[in-house]
Amino acid sequence: MLYGRTTEQARLARLLAEARAGRSGALLLRGEAGIGKTALLDWLAGTAAAQAGGGTAGDGEATGGGKATRDGREVRVLRLTGVEPEADLAFGGLVQLLWPVQDRLNALPEPQAAALRAILGTGREQRGPDRFLTGLAVLTVLADLAEDGPLLCLVDDAQWLDRATAEALLFAARRLAAEGVAIVLAGRDDNDFTAPGIPELPLPRLDFDDASRLLADRGRAPALHSQIITESAGNPLALIEFDAARSDQPHQHAPLPVADRVSSAFRTRIGGLPERTRLMMLIAAAEARGDLPLLLRASELLGVGIGDLAEAERTGLMYVMDGAVTFRHPLIASATYQGAVLARRIAVHRALAEAATDPDCRARHLLAVATGPDEEAALELAAAAGRARGRTAYAAASGLFGQAARLTTDPRQRTSWLAEAAALALAAGHAAQADRLAEEAEELADEPAAGASVASAAGARVTSAAAARIASVRAAVAFERGDRNEAAHGLLARVGDAAAPEAAGLLRTAAAYGWLAGDADAVRTAAGRLATAVGTADPLVEGLARLCDDDAEHGLPPLTRFLERRPDAAGPRDTDEQAVRMLALTCGLILGDDEAAHGLASAEVRRCRSQALIGELPYALDVLAQAQLLAGHHRDAEAAVTEAEEIARDTGMRRRLVHLGAVRARMAAIEGDARRVRELADATPPALRTGVDCALVLLDLGLGDFGSAIGRLDPPPPGPDRYTWLSLSTAADQIEAAVRLGQPERAEEALRHCESWARATTAPWAQAVALRCRALIEDRPELYAQALHLHEKGGRPFERARTELLYGEWLRRARRPNEAREVLRSALATFERLRAEPWTRRTAAELRAAGERRVIARAPAENPIDRLTSQELQVVRLARGGSSSREIAAQLFLSRRTVEHHLYKAYPKLGVGSRRELALLDLG
Repeated sequence: MLYGRTTEQARLARLLAEARAGRSGALLLRGEAGIGKTALLDWLAGTAAAQAGGGTAGDGEATGGGKATRDGREVRVLRLTGVEPEADLAFGGLVQLLWPVQDRLNALPEPQAAALRAILGTGREQRGPDRFLTGLAVLTVLADLAEDGPLLCLVDDAQWLDRATAEALLFAARRLAAEGVAIVLAGRDDNDFTAPGIPELPLPRLDFDDASRLLADRGRAPALHSQIITESAGNPLALIEFDAARSDQPHQHAPLPVADRVSSAFRTRIGGLPERTRLMMLIAAAEARGDLPLLLRASELLGVGIGDLAEAERTGLMYVMDGAVTFRHPLIASATYQGAVLARRIAVHRALAEAATDPDCRARHLLAVATGPDEEAALELAAAAGRARGRTAYAAASGLFGQAARLTTDPRQRTSWLAEAAALALAAGHAAQADRLAEEAEELADEPAAGASVASAAGARVTSAAAARIASVRAAVAFERGDRNEAAHGLLARVGDAAAPEAAGLLRTAAAYGWLAGDADAVRTAAGRLATAVGTADPLVEGLARLCDDDAEHGLPPLTRFLERRPDAAGPRDTDEQAVRMLALTCGLILGDDEAAHGLASAEVRRCRSQALIGELPYALDVLAQAQLLAGHHRDAEAAVTEAEEIARDTGMRRRLVHLGAVRARMAAIEGDARRVRELADATPPALRTGVDCALVLLDLGLGDFGSAIGRLDPPPPGPDRYTWLSLSTAADQIEAAVRLGQPERAEEALRHCESWARATTAPWAQAVALRCRALIEDRPELYAQALHLHEKGGRPFERARTELLYGEWLRRARRPNEAREVLRSALATFERLRAEPWTRRTAAELRAAGERRVIARAPAENPIDRLTSQELQVVRLARGGSSSREIAAQLFLSRRTVEHHLYKAYPKLGVGSRRELALLDLG
């Protein structure tokens, strides 16, 4: 029977009803210890069973799991309970959740199946490098199970889930949509467990009336209600335990927190049990997982046995059933463990370590035994960390390496393990923790003992590798926090500690950070030191350094050579060179080769999808969106950015969201949406504003605010920021603004920059824009004609339409209306297709002035894809290409049911009824 939970029960019942109707949802129950979270989960499981049997939801004891049916539909219940001592045991929670359904792994795409087999220990497959692959695999498993009927996942004590399990479950929960899966998590409100994107339902304490009903139903006299309710403060567990004590505990005028008082009551009850019973309870509390075979082996070593738990069972403190030992409430286990003296706890953990057959379990107990430096425990922990790293449980691996470092007696090994712990913390998304570990490792490496002269050559090599790792982590943390200048200069300052092989990679990364920070000095310094370190110039870094000096003539050719050597744009796969990989992907845009950039980004997106590299996908999608926008495919660009934003949110990479604003800002500027552009500008940190500022310049120009357009980036950004994917177009924007203001002299620097870059590139559109700018300043119509001839070779339709508009204006003023109308009609058609409203109005006005009798600036003929949402568009394009629903689900990191849900909604919007009809549509 539940008391005072009518609202919460209704909310949970609705969630279950939604799952039965084929819609997915998730909810986090939040409350203090003893507030009734577990009771609500039990009630929900019981409700599913009662409905399946044709009855109604009741308040009786619920089943712990299994299946239920109603009208032929199953409700499968999966349960998972977090265990505090296993919070650092990589994927311990997922093993508990998925072990009963491991037979479903064969239906998963191979990378996902391999990921889960590695976690469950049922295969020899190697994990991929992406820690989010597990979340995708969990999503697919849950969706596959829901094919048989509604699925209910109940997660208790979520605050004690290991980080890897929590991340995987939350990723899956956020991406479920139309599968019929309900996920309910329960966690305490006095810890830092969070579930971004998951609705929360706080559980309040019981009011006086509900608390009185609970006590009355337990047979307590009304005269004692007030005292018990006051001391329990409405906490249900406290009410029950204080009632069981029959008011023997004195009233406290300045009470401890309720949980502490409940724990104290439990310790009192435990203290009254026989010694052998208390020892068996301590073994169970220290073991924590309820593994009865391990418990029996350890108890035998300590001279006790399962029969000694009889008194604990009789008093209702513990249960032994189905091969597992369970405490009635986690606070009982905590009271048992905390009430034992240290020597007894150490003896119990030693016995558990000796009895353990699982090496990770043994390492955990050895850690509990260690009271000082312990080389055996350190090596076992490091081995466990390596296994966790291999399963991409980076947070757990970081913690284990850190613990191993604190137990080892070898200073050099301590430095190396701390450096690895820092790198793994960063890979897990914990930048602050990574920085603390790296700083500790750096301080240790600076101590004389870490680099003693007696060290062997091999030992010195380890120190150099550790120094490189430390430098890389500290720079990456600074970059992640937005301090890009510190990332570049900090790396340059630490390169001296690394040997030549590591130094080359660090210098290349420093150059990439410097470029992305707009720090020309850092790029130049890295280029010079890199050439000395490797004996030859690196084409990527050399090209960037030349561009920092505004030397496009000598800067672009090395970048061209670099791209020719990297046709797949994959770049180095070492996570230490992520910034270099990012630049490799954008080289095509720096060169103005939009077609190459689109091809490189598309290939990278395909690679990320096929290998389930979810963490790397947002950046690749961002670059793809930039190329699509420049090619005039605005809906596809919007879809790519939307997917990148959703994945960044679902994977916790929220800092990456600010990088995605430039594409949306550019589209809004073209369309004349001033409010949207300014909102994006306000939301973008100053250090990352170049792309959005370029969009503001275009917006000003389109709206006729020429003074703001020319003054917004005056003086122009220095060094690298002059070669972003938009800044060359922005130079042309400012040239036009200066001419329209009657101040062409203010355009001289922008014209020089634009023309020098156009001469060095092979991109026809860039050469056309440079000719257009010269024609505008010098009033030379033949240059417009030459520019249009170059535009015919393709690329950047918006720029072509602008050239046509300027030429049409010139022709009208020169009293050549027939020729003017021809080019202006072409410009108008492009502007209308791109929904460039300010430019459409201006072109229509020019056409009327040129004598066009009927000019109606209108929206383009409706394209069917405009009726679709961004995700529907992606699904439809893949389906039209012949991909099955399961293949689309794997590529878009969705469930098959969600894919089919999107197709179901898209078909009527497109006027088709099948994939065969879909294949006949022209989707642009």
